[in-house]
Amino acid sequence: MTSPWCPRPGRVVCVGETMAALTPDPPRPLADAGTVRLSVAGAESNVAMFLADHKIPVSWLSALGDDPLGRRVRTTVANAGVDVSQVRTDPHRPTGLLVKDPGPGGTRVHYYRRGSAASALGPGLLDQEPVTTAALVHLTGITPALSASCRSLVTQALAVPADERPYAVSFDVNHRAALWPDGTAASVLRELADRADVVFVGLDEAQGLWGADVTVPGIRELLPHPRIVVVKDGARAATALTAEGMRTVPALRTTVVEPVGAGDAFAAGFLAGLLRGTTTVRALRLGHITAVSALQVTGDHGPLPDPAEIERLLGLSAGAWERLNELRVDA
Repeated sequence: MTSPWCPRPGRVVCVGETMAALTPDPPRPLADAGTVRLSVAGAESNVAMFLADHKIPVSWLSALGDDPLGRRVRTTVANAGVDVSQVRTDPHRPTGLLVKDPGPGGTRVHYYRRGSAASALGPGLLDQEPVTTAALVHLTGITPALSASCRSLVTQALAVPADERPYAVSFDVNHRAALWPDGTAASVLRELADRADVVFVGLDEAQGLWGADVTVPGIRELLPHPRIVVVKDGARAATALTAEGMRTVPALRTTVVEPVGAGDAFAAGFLAGLLRGTTTVRALRLGHITAVSALQVTGDHGPLPDPAEIERLLGLSAGAWERLNELRVDA
């Protein structure tokens, strides 16, 4: 089996906002919670932390308020092995905050991020370290919804044709409806995603944006230019569409403690496999394994299985992989 296209060796730079997060612990509706847990939450820093867990050199690039929550965020991301040396401290704007509200129908997330430090990010940072020497820059569809300057940042990062960029770009669509009140999300996110080298999108997410009848091959028709399009179908499977064809790997069964963050973990696992030059199937498997680590904790970032166990899982036959019972990761 051939390996997919992969970026050149080097550092990954994940760009985007990370907030302080309050989560009922144990998970229950916020109105009934007796205690809450303070953690951090941000799609791009989640990816960065899981990449660091996989021993991929990675930096997180953002801005934080000059406040205790900002210091908590910086320390948490740094302690995961991520370079945060270029994260800016903004003395005039606060660190964003989110509050999770778990319930029988899923987890609702309430954001308090308007006017945050990260919302003032702009395209100027693309001309600075660590972006200028990155092998891969990871972006999401959250950032262009935060402000006009943030949208300019993402648009400019993707404006140069893929073959002419000094770095590859991965883009997780990550549609957050509450951040797009003007109804422009479908067209903007499709245009941005189609300029990236690697795209991650959920099947239900794509159907909500681009039509309820959109299929996995249909998503590829909507996004013809990326080198790799990865479509996540919840707890069922994930499919990668590459120049080598279409590969689908079933998801792993596991006990779900809290689902938010699993998509970021999957993206990090897939990118780690891609950066190592592995096959598409092994990269998809590494995505699923990493997602389990997020699903089994109340926060967004949980421990990976032992490296030897990861290698065992990656080496299973297709039939043995499908027959796996519940995967649990011990903290």
